[in-house]
Amino acid sequence: MCGIWGIFGSDVDCHEQVQCCFKIAHRGPDCFRFENVNHFQNCAFGFHRLAIVDDLNGMQPIRLVSMPHIWMIYNGEIYNYKQLQAKYNFDYLTNCDGESLIHLYNKGGIDFMCKNLYGVFAFILLDTKENKLYCGRDSYGVRPAFKLLTENGTLGICSEAKGLLNLKLVQGAKFKIEFVEPGTFEEYSLHLAANNDRKVRYERKFKFHEITQLPAYDVSVKLMDNVLENIRNALTNSVKMRLMSQRRMGCLLSGGLDSSLITGLMVHEARKAGINYPIQTFSIGMSHESPDILAARRVAKQLNTEHHEIIFTAQDAIESIRDVIKALESFDVTTIRASIGMYLISKYIKENTDTVVIFSGEGSDEVCQGYIYFYKAPNENAAHDESLRICNDLYLFDVCRADRTTAAHGLELRVPFLDHFFSSYYLSISRKDKIPTKDRCEKYLLRKAFDGLDIIPSDILWRPKEAFSDGVASKKKSLFEHLQEHINPLVKDEDLIGAPRKYPLNTPLTKEAYFYREIFAELFPDCDHFTPYMWLPRWCGNVIDPSARTLNHYDSRHDSKQVEA
Repeated sequence: MCGIWGIFGSDVDCHEQVQCCFKIAHRGPDCFRFENVNHFQNCAFGFHRLAIVDDLNGMQPIRLVSMPHIWMIYNGEIYNYKQLQAKYNFDYLTNCDGESLIHLYNKGGIDFMCKNLYGVFAFILLDTKENKLYCGRDSYGVRPAFKLLTENGTLGICSEAKGLLNLKLVQGAKFKIEFVEPGTFEEYSLHLAANNDRKVRYERKFKFHEITQLPAYDVSVKLMDNVLENIRNALTNSVKMRLMSQRRMGCLLSGGLDSSLITGLMVHEARKAGINYPIQTFSIGMSHESPDILAARRVAKQLNTEHHEIIFTAQDAIESIRDVIKALESFDVTTIRASIGMYLISKYIKENTDTVVIFSGEGSDEVCQGYIYFYKAPNENAAHDESLRICNDLYLFDVCRADRTTAAHGLELRVPFLDHFFSSYYLSISRKDKIPTKDRCEKYLLRKAFDGLDIIPSDILWRPKEAFSDGVASKKKSLFEHLQEHINPLVKDEDLIGAPRKYPLNTPLTKEAYFYREIFAELFPDCDHFTPYMWLPRWCGNVIDPSARTLNHYDSRHDSKQVEA
């Protein structure tokens, strides 16, 4: 996990522009480099590094003696870089996984490069021989990237939008900060302007990965006729591949199915790989008796991890709201709620441990139809379409939360459920078999694939879905109720009435939403498009609060033993 930044075609000295780059210093606390591009003096790279692999040679931008015209900077992990070396006989000069991007590009071009990358990434690649610039992002957008392009040819690219907000541009220059779309690369040309400066022109955008497509690269999992075996093998391989690290690894453990399963697989695979330090696990709650704390404690005990319980108060949550919104660059209500616990637990990990690489269970609910509202889907086709929709938009919500709350504290997050091979296979399974029903609980196939293996306690494997922001509190009073008790008196009724005029896009419908929007608008003016819509459950009527506890189905589900049977 690192922070990447680049300015190309700048009208202002790049040494002045680089001040914006320091706004993402949290993403790479180990070291920083700023470098002008040779003979392109109005183009430069900035890089904040968190050293995970090859801390001696892994500084960026990466250039190779044999290909000095290629400049590359990226944030991510390429899990198959050794397999690529063997397959194509690449002559690596470092042990850094990112070097593989340059060799792939040199061998087959940008499309070939992107299609062969097994991992998560956001990159900027400059070819000074061809005067071409590329930026791209992995299929789910696990690693973030934003861009800014002015009409007169200045392009800025950064891991987070805050690194582009105050670039010095020609007065009156029109621009819009936008996401680099997941699963795509964008191509730009650099041409000489009248003053011999290089200016940037947009050429094209290309979609190199659809989440439903099995990947083009080699995966050490052979698909069999048994669906449960395929699920088990693909997810286990996903965890195994992500053990690539020279820094200590740990797991976020909420005690729910997803984080518990990833923790169990990670502990088992780490032992097989000869990792001999105790795996640290981390759970968070508002009391030692919150549902998540109790469940996580049981999992940690069975797996014999070095377990940490972080207890926070309603006041802690309230005081973190502004910092959370600043980190997220979003005003979505459910994302902010769920981010509070993750932000606080990441802060604890940074301040109290030497764990740097964190595994998490994000993505399972989208890929495997795990949200409670899927019970209300009218049919299996509608459920499948909804799963695809929220998978494609993960970068706006759960993936945004997971990356930004951990990166805010210099941690690297790894999300095995969003492994492209695992997810594309799971999405290809019979639609009828995936949809939850009154007879089969949510994520039934995933649970059944690991049933009886004693990787985690059986009652945890079959534990019903609990929203993260609900599970950290108690059955009696959820976190969102604590937040609303504080926020509602601070927002006047007339403010909410006037919200459609002030915020015509995604108008806040509640005082809580209005409160978050006000903070966001102050921190990120004219950036309302960062949240194109508010995350809400489908098929549940006129719902304006995203918490599962506001849904009738929350209390009417069968208990886990009935569903398992």
